[in-house]
Amino acid sequence: MAVNLNALSTEQVNPRSRHIDMMNTMEMLRVENGEDKTVASTVEKVLPQVAELVDQAHERMVRGGRVIYIGAGTSGRLGVLDASECPPTFGVEPTLIQGMIAGGYGALIKAKEGAEDDPSLAESDLASAGLTADDTVIGLAASGRTPYVVGGLDYANKVGAYTGAISCVHGAVISSHAKTKIEAVVGPEIITGSTRMKAGTAQKMILNMISTSLMIQYGKVYGNLMVDVQPTNQKLIERAKHIIMSCGQCTYREAADYLGKSDSNVKVAICMALTGLGPKDCETILSRNRGNISKAIHSLAENGLSPKVRGEKPKV
Repeated sequence: MAVNLNALSTEQVNPRSRHIDMMNTMEMLRVENGEDKTVASTVEKVLPQVAELVDQAHERMVRGGRVIYIGAGTSGRLGVLDASECPPTFGVEPTLIQGMIAGGYGALIKAKEGAEDDPSLAESDLASAGLTADDTVIGLAASGRTPYVVGGLDYANKVGAYTGAISCVHGAVISSHAKTKIEAVVGPEIITGSTRMKAGTAQKMILNMISTSLMIQYGKVYGNLMVDVQPTNQKLIERAKHIIMSCGQCTYREAADYLGKSDSNVKVAICMALTGLGPKDCETILSRNRGNISKAIHSLAENGLSPKVRGEKPKV
C-alpha cells in the first residue's frame, strides 16, 4: 500500500523538541511532559466515537460475542497488553477480549519485519479464532494505514462482525474500513515518527476506556470496586477481603469468613455479606442476573429482602 509518510501528522517535525538533543535532562523531561499533557484533551474530543464503539461491542458481548484488537508494532502490543490485563483484573475468560499482533506473539518482543504489510495475515488470524457476526474487531494503527489492519477489518466486515478503527491521523485509511472511526490526532511526536510516545499514549487511554467500560457493563464492577478479582496471590487475597468489607459493610474477620465459605468467589462472598444468604443461594441469584451484583441485589429488594445499603461506612 503506497503512502506518503511525510503527509502524516505523526511524521512531522515537532518544533518544540527540535533541539532536544542539546537539552539537559530536566529540560528534556519538561518537553516530554508538556507534550504528554496534550494527549488527554485530544482523546476527550473523540469520546462520542469511543462511546459508540463500547455500546456496539457490549450489545454483541451480551449475545456471546468477543472483542478482538488487531494491530502491528506498538499498536499491536498495546492491544495485546490491554486484552491480557482483563482476565486477572476482572476475572473474565482470556478469549473474551483478545489481542492479535502482526507476526504473532513472538512480535511482542522482536519485530517481525514485513508482517504488517501483508493484509492476508490478519484474515488468517481472525479466521483461526473463529470470528463470527457477534464479535467486534477493533483495528489499531497510529499511522492509520497498516495493511495488516486493513485486511483484518475487511475480513471482519465480510463476516458481519462490528468493526472499529483507532488511529492518530486525520482521514486515516483504516477509518474507511470500519463502522466506528476514532481518530485521536495528537500531532507531531517529540522524536519524529516515534509513535510509541503520544500516539501510543492516546491509544492506550482509549483501549483502557473501552475495556473498562465494557467490564462495568458486563457486571464486573460493584460501585467502583473490582468484584471479580481473582485472589490468586497474597496481595489479591487481601484486596478481595477489603473489597468484601467495603461492599458488605462487614469486619475483616467476617470478610475472610465469607471468602472462605464462597470458595474464594468474591461476588458470592459479597452477596452473602449483603443478604445473609448462603453460598449456594447467592450463586443461584447471581447466575439469574448474569453475574451482575447490582441487578441481583435489586431483584432481591423487589422480592422483599432488604440487603445492606451500599455506601455506609464499613465496620472495623
